[in-house]
Amino acid sequence: MTIHLETQSDLEDAVHALIKRDPRLKPVLEIAGMPALRRREPGFTGLAHIVCGQQLSTASAAAIWGRLSAAFDPFDHDAVRRARTDRLGRLGLSAAKIKTLKHLAREITAQRLNLDVLAEEDADAAHHTLIALPGIGPWTADVYLLFCLGHGDAWPAGDLAVQEGIKIGLGLKARPTEKQMAPLAEPWRPLRGAAAHLWWSYYRAVKKREGVLAGAG
Repeated sequence: MTIHLETQSDLEDAVHALIKRDPRLKPVLEIAGMPALRRREPGFTGLAHIVCGQQLSTASAAAIWGRLSAAFDPFDHDAVRRARTDRLGRLGLSAAKIKTLKHLAREITAQRLNLDVLAEEDADAAHHTLIALPGIGPWTADVYLLFCLGHGDAWPAGDLAVQEGIKIGLGLKARPTEKQMAPLAEPWRPLRGAAAHLWWSYYRAVKKREGVLAGAG
């Protein structure tokens, strides 16, 4: 059964369950504090929002998304499917992102892709469904599963902050690679998504603390 992180209470229950299962996470939580659940809009809109922000600064991504969502009311897959490519380009989307969004829109219209169903699938299977789509990389897939669908077991193996947090928190000699992250997270199934939230909070807490120490010298 897939566990969903729909509310802050869901996340807190999951984190407490993780600590019972893996005592190594107790000191991690003590430093990190309870992470806050972050959620974004599901469906095509949520995935399109993430695609628009790929490889851009937060400010640039927000500006493009603002123009895009204002240009279409409602903003949905049908609107993007019918939109002229040159119009999307004038709103700030690159040719590659237009191609990705157009492909997504066609797949959803043809009912070959159902993004909502992914919330119930095994996290690894859902991840592979998404990365098989043109222009959707592992980071985009994992962010969508975690934050748009609240998938409790999605695991962002390629996220540098999670990797660095695990290196520090588990006392590893080197930051684990994306490939090494899978076996490391095995004890946390089916709550790897909650573990990711915890590691992000831990990374932020440790880096802030290191910054203060460095400044004190």
